[in-house]
Amino acid sequence: METLDLKVRIKECSIVHPFQETQKKCLFLTNIDQILNFSVETLHFFPPHNHFPPHVVIEKIKATFSKLLVPYHFLAGRLKLSHENGRLEIDCNGAGAGFVVASSDITLDEIGDLVYPNPAFQHLVSKSLDVFEPDDQPLVIVQVTSFKCGGFAMGFSMNHTTLDGLSFKMFLDNFAALADNKPLAVTPCHDRRLLAARSPPRVTFPHHELLKLHTPLPASPDSSNISVFKDTPQDLDFKIFKLTAADIATLKLTAQPATGSGDEGHVGKKTRVSGFNVVTAHVWRCKALSFDAESNPERSSTLLYAVDVRSRLVPPLPMSYCGNAVLTVYATAKCKELENEPFSRVVEMVAEAAERMTDEYARSAIDWGELYKGYPNGELLVSSWWRLGFAEVEYPWGKPRYSCPVVCHRKEIILLFPDMKESGKNNGVNVLVALPKKEMEKFQALFKEFMA
Repeated sequence: METLDLKVRIKECSIVHPFQETQKKCLFLTNIDQILNFSVETLHFFPPHNHFPPHVVIEKIKATFSKLLVPYHFLAGRLKLSHENGRLEIDCNGAGAGFVVASSDITLDEIGDLVYPNPAFQHLVSKSLDVFEPDDQPLVIVQVTSFKCGGFAMGFSMNHTTLDGLSFKMFLDNFAALADNKPLAVTPCHDRRLLAARSPPRVTFPHHELLKLHTPLPASPDSSNISVFKDTPQDLDFKIFKLTAADIATLKLTAQPATGSGDEGHVGKKTRVSGFNVVTAHVWRCKALSFDAESNPERSSTLLYAVDVRSRLVPPLPMSYCGNAVLTVYATAKCKELENEPFSRVVEMVAEAAERMTDEYARSAIDWGELYKGYPNGELLVSSWWRLGFAEVEYPWGKPRYSCPVVCHRKEIILLFPDMKESGKNNGVNVLVALPKKEMEKFQALFKEFMA
């Protein structure tokens, strides 16, 4: 599929300040936050709306953004390195966030399939603003791009130290509420010390999912320093593999032991056969077995995925916790196990990874980050946007036609995100894979074979 030129023109760049004076202070960043110093871009496409033509919606979004920067005051701040302890923190100085107005000479319908990871989508977000120095860039920049038809895209570029997926969904819910002149949908909890390391730190598990670095981190707040997230320096094929609700139900049935019944059953007594677990198991098996031409059956493959720890801690975090409350879990198996074991066993391994994440395991992982500098390490990271619900947010101008991340060339990362044609709890999923051509051919063949 050829990349479509969206013919985007930047019309205006400005700084948005909080609507009223906010408290000036430094915001503590947890050990989870510390390793997430990179930007995440998301796009939200909206069809034309009679009561919200582009010029009206742009002013509404800008005014709402300013109001939202009061309860989310830290988003108007700047990332800085503390000279006292060498940790990143957010200086809540009210310096402001970025706001960009742009236009496109094409219609929303001319873009075609919004699900396809079009590289041209990068023009619908702004990662930096020239009016700021490199070390003084906003933590969040909103770009509103109007299309020829009257529809528009709202693009967010946000430093990941600020929010995780659930926190961002809460941010969007609050954005929609304020835009509709309603009170906040959820009052965000900013107490990140709820996830501070223990004193003294106690690492009580081996944490095979984490790789200890033997070189110091770059001492700069504008350094993106996570090797696992770097763009892959090779030509990759992009493909989207669609799994319908019926496909997922089939995978659930396949994951049942011989005596199992029902697609919400269990493998054994403990393992829940969830949609995420079966899709991740299916993807892991395909990725591991397409890894190299030699197909070494003794090679070990490590799967990583993120688990929300809000409800797993004792006492649990407030569901309104605003920040990053996800930790990485892992599963490791030899290729011969992934190929020859029953699918139910692969699903079980995926589920066991999350079951390992108890309160003590989470606290141990956070303490590990206090003692060492390192990052999640594995062959494959499954990043799920599937059930975050960004496209379910109801704005005054309606729900998005589609919401998606702006993707990059990342061989080690497979994205799961919802299908725009299926909605509701039991919806289908799109699996976005980026691999070298030969690996992709093998992955595609395995994906079809294991579904048969």
